Amino acid sequence: MALAPLPAGVGGRRQQVLPASASSRPRWREGGERKSVREKARLRLREFDVGDRFSHLPLPKASVLLPLMVRAGKLHLLLTVRSMQLRRSPGEVCFPGGKSEAIDKDEIDTALREAKEEVGLQPENVEVICRLVPGIDKMNYLVTPVVGFIEDTFQPIPNPDEVSNVFVVPLEYFVKPLNYQTVPYKTSSGYQGRMHSFTYDDPEHKMSFRIWGLTAHFAVFLALVIFRKRPTFEVGYDLDNLISSSENHFMHLYASVYERKKSNI
Repeated sequence: MALAPLPAGVGGRRQQVLPASASSRPRWREGGERKSVREKARLRLREFDVGDRFSHLPLPKASVLLPLMVRAGKLHLLLTVRSMQLRRSPGEVCFPGGKSEAIDKDEIDTALREAKEEVGLQPENVEVICRLVPGIDKMNYLVTPVVGFIEDTFQPIPNPDEVSNVFVVPLEYFVKPLNYQTVPYKTSSGYQGRMHSFTYDDPEHKMSFRIWGLTAHFAVFLALVIFRKRPTFEVGYDLDNLISSSENHFMHLYASVYERKKSNI
């Protein structure tokens, strides 16, 4: 799914999100170090789980899966490249994901279904951890990021109609990048800001990938939640109050979109 920009600088009790059933949970075969890395990430992510708190907002829905894995004792994030055959945003880097369909129970179902369709990732091989604060794409879809762990042995099978490439980036790159810039933008609702833009030189594919817009926004936020360290670039969050700051930022963005929609009625 192609994702539009969000700014480089962006109540209620949270509901814990678990896989649909205990039987669908993979039997993780992991060493002590890998388990420790995973468990620390799980605990931090669950503090930020928004559950279905934003699901009621009157915008069309979409979801993306943020697939985490542990390689060489470090967290990595799987991303895809959109097929050049697609009409919308061909060749752009994104997460597996897409629009909600009637068969989907919730945002988690959407993300898992799309990941299976796009890269052959079976839902039972994803340990779903949480849903994070959503974003709004350039088509004014409410996009929910669903975070889940997958095995590092996963071999993607890209659907050529949708995906031209699949690659993996160390999650730490999104707080300590080698090649980073911000780009100004303005949404159709008049909201102005700056978006993250990373260039990652992938040693496995011997290629450079540009990761920007809402995809970069979700990756940065995920890294902030897990690592709890200040990035080497500016973000518009209060890092000492990341939960409330991220939610307030989203609601400010949503209000600008909602006011624009009302004015067009």
